[in-house]
Amino acid sequence: MITGMRSYRRPGRYSTEGGEGRPDDMLTVGSGWNIFSYLIAGMLTYGGIGWVIGHFTRIALLFPIGMLVGLAISIGWIIYRYGRPHELGNPPKGDDR
Repeated sequence: MITGMRSYRRPGRYSTEGGEGRPDDMLTVGSGWNIFSYLIAGMLTYGGIGWVIGHFTRIALLFPIGMLVGLAISIGWIIYRYGRPHELGNPPKGDDR
């Protein structure tokens, strides 16, 4: 059976035992789409702001600069929100470390 690439799943990560519920930043099936939407939304928002300011100041370079700033902010938010796996569960052991 070919399973492809799998991510490490910590025990109890997907269960709601103990009445804790699930935290907002828990990885789920739709996390990839959430991350993708953060990237696109950041680029559109800051690119749009750069385009509007560039349109009135006649500086065309503000549009791509705004898109890059939006992408950087989005990546920072994604790392902050989803890049803390050891705080959410037990750290991986062995070769996964």
